[in-house]
Amino acid sequence: MNVDAANGEAPEWTAESRFAIYYVPPRDSAWWEAGCRWLARDPESGEALESPVLPALAERSRDVRSLSRAPQRYGWHATLIAPARCAPGVSLDQVAERARAWACRQQAFTLQVEAAALERFVAIIPATDDGAAAMRRLAADALHAFAPLRAQPSEHDRRRRLSVNLTERQRELLDRWGYPYVLDAFRFHMTLSDSIDGDLRQLLIDWWRTQVPTLGPLPIDGAALFVEPRAGAPFVLAARLPFGGRR
Repeated sequence: MNVDAANGEAPEWTAESRFAIYYVPPRDSAWWEAGCRWLARDPESGEALESPVLPALAERSRDVRSLSRAPQRYGWHATLIAPARCAPGVSLDQVAERARAWACRQQAFTLQVEAAALERFVAIIPATDDGAAAMRRLAADALHAFAPLRAQPSEHDRRRRLSVNLTERQRELLDRWGYPYVLDAFRFHMTLSDSIDGDLRQLLIDWWRTQVPTLGPLPIDGAALFVEPRAGAPFVLAARLPFGGRR
């Protein structure tokens, strides 16, 4: 296997492993440091980190880690291609080769973002309609590029997806693409919390609204190949994918 994580070790890979294509901020950016610290884990180095202390949460005997268990497992990211197993006969190296070729075709840009509530969780999202449309186009391009490499979801996974309230359009997308939140149903977001109550959501949003101006626009200059080695295991960043052949 030619895919090596940042720690120099090839990610564990079996027939049950899944890959995903995520947007991630540059390794040396304030956005990467802030997001990884918030989620208490660097999925590239494997390092455990200390989450920031929010006095308003401490007053309620709560902390950031207790409110962000799900995004901690996935790592700091925004989904472009949702986790999936490889199609029959496809190897992780073939996925990585396709991923690097896809990334070379992309052009870097910056994205104005804000902290907001998406349903019951908190996320970083595009601050403008134009920015949201740009990310939708990027994700759609990735969807078409990686579709031949992704296995269709199992019947169990399909039933699990259908157990939530999908729209008719989302059901169509699930049947065609194996995932309901693609193309016109795609929403770029970098998840910061679990599903939480409204007052806690507002505390997190208020804190992040003080941070976003200091971090500046989000640099959309690369993506990353992530791997879930085993069901329920933390996702690891297996390879960064710089846009436009940038090193």
